[in-house]
Amino acid sequence: MGLTTVKTTAAQTPAADKPGARMLESALSHLDRAAEHLQLNPNLHRLLRSCERSLTVSVPIETDEGDVEVYTGYRVQHTSVRGPCKGGVRYHADVSLEEVTALAQLMTWKCAVLNLPYGGAKGGISVSPNTLSEKELRHLTRRYTYAILPIIGPKKDIPAPDVNTDERTMAWMSDTFSMFKGEASQEIVTGKPIILGGSLGRADATGLGVAIVARNTMRRYGTSVEGATVVIQGFGKVGCWAARYLVQEGCRIIAVSDVSGGYYHPAGLDVEAMDEYTKKSPTRTLAGYQAPGLESITNDELLTLKCDTLIPAALEEQITLRNADQVQAKYIVEGANGPTNAAADRILFERGIKVAPDILANAGGVTVSYFEWVQGLQAFYWDLDEVRQKLGRFLHNAFSQVCDFSEHHQVSLRDGAYMLAVSRVAEAYDQRGIFP
Repeated sequence: MGLTTVKTTAAQTPAADKPGARMLESALSHLDRAAEHLQLNPNLHRLLRSCERSLTVSVPIETDEGDVEVYTGYRVQHTSVRGPCKGGVRYHADVSLEEVTALAQLMTWKCAVLNLPYGGAKGGISVSPNTLSEKELRHLTRRYTYAILPIIGPKKDIPAPDVNTDERTMAWMSDTFSMFKGEASQEIVTGKPIILGGSLGRADATGLGVAIVARNTMRRYGTSVEGATVVIQGFGKVGCWAARYLVQEGCRIIAVSDVSGGYYHPAGLDVEAMDEYTKKSPTRTLAGYQAPGLESITNDELLTLKCDTLIPAALEEQITLRNADQVQAKYIVEGANGPTNAAADRILFERGIKVAPDILANAGGVTVSYFEWVQGLQAFYWDLDEVRQKLGRFLHNAFSQVCDFSEHHQVSLRDGAYMLAVSRVAEAYDQRGIFP
């Protein structure tokens, strides 16, 4: 394809001193490696390094005390070449344009790996949500939705929950959009409450997807799922559900951790009891949890425990040059976004550790979000069995395609996943051409 040269933008060359810069640098490096392996047209490569649209907005709200606070929000759309953009909205003090840009690009590859008709987007507000009241959070959400209104829509860009946002946040966004449009537009977001058009199976979809990919990884590479030992970093919505489903498969969860620390038992943890404990805990964490034979460990120790499968389901940059050579797991299944940096990934590959990458392993959430969007557009809703059956089929097909592609090209699962995703997006650009 004879594309003309595309100039890069400032967002493509992250400054090292900015929050989120390392994540953006890592995301771009994965793209660059895929482009090199594929011998991608340099013009297409430059195009994929760019984002279609980056919007920075001010989000002023009146506090409960009558003062005015102004927060900064973002919405980044990486590409809409394969369909409308799709991605979550996060509320966190460390949210930055670089981080949101990286996550939007990762969403593009995640959707392409699952062959969903979407491009990637991401949004967020730089705020510590635990410092705001429910009323302030509602005003913040509605004002942010108003600010990004020109670029979102059911056929343009569909937000979803992410870090520190939930179905209540999506209900506020949906209502705000509908009020301004003067018509019911529940399909503008996914991850909504069931009563407002949400899909059954959405709450646990990411964790279930991680469990499905972990099971398939062990089976594909010769480890019995029954009795397999699993370590999970992060016991939130993703890690907890992954643990529960893997226990049903016969796995033994020997260690988990959250912000309060790590918990280890060689004979296996009572995941259900731990989940119930967090629901009743004032801090919603495992702090203070006790059980016979339980040992306290650090997060660093947890990541290097001997086990069959390690699931980092907390934050990015957890497996790095500092500890990659100490990891003793046979398989790593990434429940979080970007938990393994590029340098560590090369070490793990050289050591023969199979890494199911984030763009495949944690794609259960966006897949069921796609199901919710489809159901909303049709105003015809599926039962839970149908949702889970379809999710299993989508993930199984994507997993097999990534493994086959990686083995054919003799690359790591991560490189294979990125190569498959990039090739699909590049082909879409090749077929559509560059407007005008």
